[in-house]
Amino acid sequence: MSHDTVLEARDLTKTFSSTDPPTRVLDGIDLTVREGEFLVVMGASGSGKSTLLYTVSGMDRPSGGTVTLRGRDLTALGDAETSRVRLHETGFVFQEAYFLRNLTVRDNVLLPALKAVPKEKAAAVARVDALLERFGIAHVAHHGITQVSGGQLQRASICRALACEPSVVFADEPTGALNSSMSAEVMDALTHVHAGGTTVVMVTHDPGCAARADRVVYLRDGGVVDTRVLGTWSPERAGAREDELLLWLRKLGF
Repeated sequence: MSHDTVLEARDLTKTFSSTDPPTRVLDGIDLTVREGEFLVVMGASGSGKSTLLYTVSGMDRPSGGTVTLRGRDLTALGDAETSRVRLHETGFVFQEAYFLRNLTVRDNVLLPALKAVPKEKAAAVARVDALLERFGIAHVAHHGITQVSGGQLQRASICRALACEPSVVFADEPTGALNSSMSAEVMDALTHVHAGGTTVVMVTHDPGCAARADRVVYLRDGGVVDTRVLGTWSPERAGAREDELLLWLRKLGF
């Protein structure tokens, strides 16, 4: 692993044995993510993109191969240590927020930070309040989760993912349940996260969202078939980047 590599997968496989016959979802994937990169994974439904995200993030274990995060082999860790790595070194934004209904937006965001370092409550509270302000939702911090919009809830999910200052933020279809306006809110927030130096790895089916990435990896039948480098995103070139990406995707049969 080179010094600028934060995440690396080698010969990664995943087979679900609960089906008859067993289903091989990931088929020997090699993937390297650089420090500070915004990487997007795309592919048709069933291509293995969400399975790849869950496997490289430590949310699920591969059937074979290795996943290395900052030089540490996640596949060699026990469940307890893997949980600690997920809590302290990674953040996750899901398609659904998965917030606790009996807590406010602020308390939901604060929960993982308090769990990570329970003796540093004041620092965790200050960090979370700063995140809520940074992402424009401080005014709804004390609202219940049913009292805010879907876009606000996903921005709160991003705050929660950043609460423990992770090395990598993973996002699985973070705009999949949102309308176009709310999707733009969430992608602006993730772009802001990336601009601050955090590595982002995201799965999406939306070319407009994918056009925010530095690089797009395309999966088919559990394997990487092509990669497109887009470079640094800018609002001025948003339309041109999306057109470029769409042309590439069509050639791949997307």
